Amino acid sequence: MSGSQARHRVVVLALDGLLPFELGIAQRIFGRARTAEGRQLYEVVTCSIRPPGPVETDADFAVLVENGPEALATADTVVIPASYELGPVFEKGVLTDELAAALDHIRPGTRLVSICTGGYVLAAAGYLDGRPATTHWFHAEHFQRLFPKIRVDADVLFVDDGDVLTSAGVAAGIDLCIHLVRRDHGTAVANDVARRTVVPPHRDGGQAQYIQRPVPEPQMATTTAARAWALARLHEPIQLRDMAEQESMSVRTFTRRFREEAGVSPGQWLTQQRVERARHLLESTDLSIDQVARDAGFGTAQSMRQHLQAALGITPTAYRRTFRSWSGHDRAVGRGGA
Repeated sequence: MSGSQARHRVVVLALDGLLPFELGIAQRIFGRARTAEGRQLYEVVTCSIRPPGPVETDADFAVLVENGPEALATADTVVIPASYELGPVFEKGVLTDELAAALDHIRPGTRLVSICTGGYVLAAAGYLDGRPATTHWFHAEHFQRLFPKIRVDADVLFVDDGDVLTSAGVAAGIDLCIHLVRRDHGTAVANDVARRTVVPPHRDGGQAQYIQRPVPEPQMATTTAARAWALARLHEPIQLRDMAEQESMSVRTFTRRFREEAGVSPGQWLTQQRVERARHLLESTDLSIDQVARDAGFGTAQSMRQHLQAALGITPTAYRRTFRSWSGHDRAVGRGGA
């Protein structure tokens, strides 16, 4: 839709037993997304499965929700945060009559998003059958047993399957919502939201890095300096041994430490950073595709095309056409797909 049309409407479904932190994620991230001129890009509304009134949380307070389930019929995107009182949804994988009736208001084609165990609701409703999905790592095995038709990935922070997206636990909901802002409006808008929220615009690796060892042992040497060194010269060929030398480690030790800290291999991390650099250059400069490829470290346009296609499902030329800087250009709003 154009800048003169209605904003993309995000409706957040508040269920009894919800986590207040997760309930606020959508409002905080989507509510802060603006054009360079300050125009809000999303409208965020909260509803419950019952008529307006209080909804219990897992804290010592309730929240007053002013919209009933009918609000779901107005949504372009529906967000379902986690709840600790899902009852038969969590225990048996089936919806309650009240929840099923509420979900029936959702229009076909509406984008669906879950945060943490909110994915159980999407799964029980059948939205995840045959699809890849994730949830909090602690519940991943139970999630897979309860819903065997789903391809559960317990290692990632979120899964984007086009019109249905699921996130891992709690803070991964922030990662997913920022990802959606980036998908809808490009890197510049997403980065601005991230800066205002004081969170990274993109976290390396997945939730696997949090399962066994949330924080590296204090005595363990880190790979921070090597990453900073690599980021300063992404346009140059970078060998694994070069990065290891920055930390005075053997390649084997460096690779192991890097994966423990970042959740991905050094090679995967470098590709991620180069994709992000290419996105930024495609959005914010008029450099040729060949020059963007060189400056991002891909070497050739063909190599960059292959990596962007694999990571984003779009060619560099199409990405540039869709996500130009707001200055003097219209932005795509509410675009489906990655």
